[in-house]
Amino acid sequence: MNCRSRIHLLSVALMAAATVSAAEHPASLKEAFAAHFPIGAAINRSQATGAPGRRNAELLTQDIALVKAQFNQVTAENDMKWQLIHPREGAEGYDFGPADAFVNFALSHRMEIVGHTLVWHSQTPNWVFAGTNPPPVATNAPLPAAVGTNAVTTNGPGRGRFGPGLVGGFGRYNGPRASREELLQRMRDHIHTVVGRYRGRVKVWDVVNEALADGGPENVLRNSLWLEIIGPDFIAKAFQYAHEADPEAILRYNDYGLENPVKIRKLITLIRSLQEQKVPLHAIGTQAHLNVSTAGFEQMDRSLTELATLGLPIHVTELDINSAQGGQRGTGADVAANAAATQGGLVSDADQKLADAYAGVFRAFLKHQDSVRMVTLWGVNDAVSWRANGRPLLFDGENRPKPAFDAVIREAAAAAAR
Repeated sequence: MNCRSRIHLLSVALMAAATVSAAEHPASLKEAFAAHFPIGAAINRSQATGAPGRRNAELLTQDIALVKAQFNQVTAENDMKWQLIHPREGAEGYDFGPADAFVNFALSHRMEIVGHTLVWHSQTPNWVFAGTNPPPVATNAPLPAAVGTNAVTTNGPGRGRFGPGLVGGFGRYNGPRASREELLQRMRDHIHTVVGRYRGRVKVWDVVNEALADGGPENVLRNSLWLEIIGPDFIAKAFQYAHEADPEAILRYNDYGLENPVKIRKLITLIRSLQEQKVPLHAIGTQAHLNVSTAGFEQMDRSLTELATLGLPIHVTELDINSAQGGQRGTGADVAANAAATQGGLVSDADQKLADAYAGVFRAFLKHQDSVRMVTLWGVNDAVSWRANGRPLLFDGENRPKPAFDAVIREAAAAAAR
């Protein structure tokens, strides 16, 4: 055996030993991807405050330890949504306690903070839309620039992300409505107050969430009360108000289903229209609620390639991969439908399929790291996930790393070796 062959075999042996060592003593996610992008998680109120809720004190302590060990960015799962942070009308109607605790938790552990979310069709209290004007007869509303019109049957009443519609977050408000001017003023006051309170601490905001219509290509915008009362410029106004409140914050538009070519085209139409209007929009948030039957390198590579044409940073905002037999053909993000979409038990060989899916998805993130600036998992472990029945995350309900975690770490190691 010549010298070159011996050196090659020694290199292979050292790489294999390093792989075994990494498997036995895996790096944290935040360490593994430090050279690429922050790795975050959505955390709930108990994890931010330390007060037990769904989890007992022992498990909660473990959850919090996992957050601190693995992640360097956090998003509040619920406590910055309008319904929770501003449940009652007026300047005295805010409840900042849980959101303040979330921000303080992140700052104390030197984590980047994402604010989620300012304007959304769901989890918005009735008073926001209430007024003295009778509901108008629905008509198609013209949209700015290249954006098409939205029919009243598209994403119609009652299909909110966290249940059907808007009453207390879960039903559509059908009473007398505010005027355009009243609703714009309420939006401005809310955004100025919330963003202003956390100015300089919350560096990224989901300004508008899920405004795109599902279904066919003919309609771009979801038929929400924001659209019906204000008109299609509610999106531009929301970004304007957020920029006024914190000119240094990164402002993003966030939506689900952007793996679907039809919905990506709608997104591109919307974003280019906003760019033509010089709206201060700085990043695209793709939620990436995926399924093991379709998730992988090819799907994510195709999606990121198309999103990158907009020339904006891409944030993967709510990543999880459903392993349940139910919902494998779905691309939605509706909590009301989620119960059915995660039933039927797990798919066969779920751990391996989940590991393969996560490996492919992260391989695509690394390929597109010039565009992908942040990756956030939607939950800390399977037990606290909104898709808990689908076992969609990298850690099980007892915070043990799953094969998918090891697969993701290996992708980071492979990228470092290249």
